[in-house]
Amino acid sequence: MKLRALLLVLAMASCGRLENVGKEPGFTPVESGNEFFAMSSVAMPVEIERRRPTQDASLWSGSRNSLLGDRRAAQRGDIMTVVIEIDDKAEISNSSGRSRSGSESLGIPSLLGIPQRLDKVLPDGASMADAVSTNSSSSYRGDGSVSRNEKLTLRVAVTIIETLPNGVLRIQGSQEVRVNYEVRELVVSGFVRPEDISRQNEITYDKIAGARISYGGRGQISDVQQPRYGQQITDILLPF
Repeated sequence: MKLRALLLVLAMASCGRLENVGKEPGFTPVESGNEFFAMSSVAMPVEIERRRPTQDASLWSGSRNSLLGDRRAAQRGDIMTVVIEIDDKAEISNSSGRSRSGSESLGIPSLLGIPQRLDKVLPDGASMADAVSTNSSSSYRGDGSVSRNEKLTLRVAVTIIETLPNGVLRIQGSQEVRVNYEVRELVVSGFVRPEDISRQNEITYDKIAGARISYGGRGQISDVQQPRYGQQITDILLPF
């Protein structure tokens, strides 16, 4: 009965992880964060500059089709480029130690002759003069270190899929490259301000709010590098 209960508890604890067998880790939905809520709210009204009549007759019109026009992505369906240059390095080292020792002793050499009478009935070598004596000691030491180095340089075209009420742009883009029997996938999504887009119609990844960047692949090489389904299930179910 206890074995069945233990197996039931282990099965219930691992049900959530069994759903991820053979799947890549999923992203946290950006709609559940405070960033999306703040950008979805209506901003304070801003006075829009009225178009001057002289602009219609000017040779240097500011329209997007003019020579000096702003051709940066600004509305739904426009395309822009995201530049991803990640070069992160982190090193963490921790060390901790602990030690403790203690001793206690208790004896009754003389108390109205009682210890002497008790010594006669005690086993050989035992005496109330040294009735209790204890010693204890413990020690602990732990060390840990983390070393991480990541470098990634990529460029991908993304599309504006939505303009939020406060003017922030929601972007999303993907790229697939197939080499022999392996496909490399790059997926980028997030929120950007129109002011952060450069004159070259580009934006760096560190200016993307709620950025979700995924770079991976699928194919024969990726399948070989992943543990088999049976091994993944065994690693989840076994408690040891």
